[in-house]
Amino acid sequence: MTQLDHQVHSISPEIAGSRIFKVIAFLYGIAAYLVFFVTILYAIGFVMGLVVPKTIDTGTDTPTVEAVIINLLLMTLFAIQHSVMARQRFKAWWTQFVPKPVERSTYVLFASLSLLLLFWQWRPLPSVVWDVDSPDLAVTLVTLSFAGWVLVFTSTFIINHFELFGLHQVTNHLIGKQPEPARFKTPLLYKFIRHPIYLGFIIAFWTAPTMTAGHLLFAAVTTAYIFVGIALEEHDLVDLFGDEYRQYKQRVSMLIPWRRSI
Repeated sequence: MTQLDHQVHSISPEIAGSRIFKVIAFLYGIAAYLVFFVTILYAIGFVMGLVVPKTIDTGTDTPTVEAVIINLLLMTLFAIQHSVMARQRFKAWWTQFVPKPVERSTYVLFASLSLLLLFWQWRPLPSVVWDVDSPDLAVTLVTLSFAGWVLVFTSTFIINHFELFGLHQVTNHLIGKQPEPARFKTPLLYKFIRHPIYLGFIIAFWTAPTMTAGHLLFAAVTTAYIFVGIALEEHDLVDLFGDEYRQYKQRVSMLIPWRRSI
């Protein structure tokens, strides 16, 4: 890309620093966060079969092979968007077009939209893989699933929920506060496992009293993607923090607290 191209496509510092742009960026960040918040609440209902109008086990009846292909394509779309847009090389290119203060909010918005598309177009596979007859065990599994979602949310707040989802960046931009350099921290749960957010998702997806083929497909593919996502994320963290993160990997387990680090 030539210098002229860069000047044409990027937002000039004068515009990015103007008061009106700061307000617009802040409102955009709030809107993106609200879309995310609605999406994650819908995700809980979608996976657990609660409240929402369309769940993982309801929707358009579709031949099995076609349903599997559509569902895999939807999950692949989310995985590609979620992984590619999080990489540093993509961010370096992307921020030529999207101002840095709203880069994270834009990422969150795109991730939310791809998930909403998945919920909308998901095809059920209603064949039952297992069905727990015991009411007590069924309640226990539902409770564990809720606990998984609680772990997800709790873990985001332990590190910095509002930075993770873009509000911190647009707020700092609005008040003219410069972002602080990234520092490696391991608060609370992160002293015992490196990825409590991902562990929460795995628990939430797998602890179902009734497991249909569609739910099993969703849980299996998303779990596989979680391990791919961990590998990509940790590669970036090693690049960013070097030996500090390498030592953390040797000291702390990936997902299971009582296992030796892997």
